[in-house]
Amino acid sequence: MLRPVLAALAALLPLAAQAQEGNRFAFTLRGGIEARPGYFGSDEVTVGPDLAFSFGALSLGPLSFGDPDSEAIPEGWGFRGSFRYLPERSADDFDELAGLDDVDASVELGGGISYSQPWWEAFVVARYGVVGHNAWVGDLGMDLIARPSDRLTLRAGPRVSWGSDRFASTYFGVTSAEAAASDFAAFDASGGVLSAGLEASAEYRLTDLWGIETGVRWDRLKNDAADSPITQDDDQVSAFVGVTRRFDFRF
Repeated sequence: MLRPVLAALAALLPLAAQAQEGNRFAFTLRGGIEARPGYFGSDEVTVGPDLAFSFGALSLGPLSFGDPDSEAIPEGWGFRGSFRYLPERSADDFDELAGLDDVDASVELGGGISYSQPWWEAFVVARYGVVGHNAWVGDLGMDLIARPSDRLTLRAGPRVSWGSDRFASTYFGVTSAEAAASDFAAFDASGGVLSAGLEASAEYRLTDLWGIETGVRWDRLKNDAADSPITQDDDQVSAFVGVTRRFDFRF
């Protein structure tokens, strides 16, 4: 009689542990400053705020994504969130854009998948402009990873970015009305691969919750992004430095 009872209790232990742990959402936010081209194709550099989101782990009942252990080195398939803020483009700030319609600031939200090994990672993400341009964009990339210490992580690798027709038209197109009011020729920009380049970053964990991250990215505009009369420079360079904070909510 005792053996069946013990077996039943053993089978219930994982469920009891899961109920005790409950639901969980872990992520990291980065805030700092960024130097970037004034607009897509600009040859001027502007400095502004930097904000980034990094997915950690999500547990909802029997469903679980990611690894709640912030010190774990990811391996295999995983999910990653993606966020980007694009500031307003206005002729009031850039005289060469006189006659073009202003482009409102945009907030892009999305996610994608990654495949990780201790010394490399590949990923693909897609985002939608929930505020502003209301278009689809995405990135494909791969990083080589070095960990000189348990607190320092170095990454570097290629990037390819694409955008939908709506996105390309918003940032690289010139309508006939805009052409009549400006020095630009009319241009019907189509989507597709819009840039390719390299990105390198370094992250140092000060504590289990706080860290410092910095990075630099170079992109060469491609296809209609490079051919647009709006584009002043095909080479686009940006850099950031920020403070990271890990959050772990249990509910």
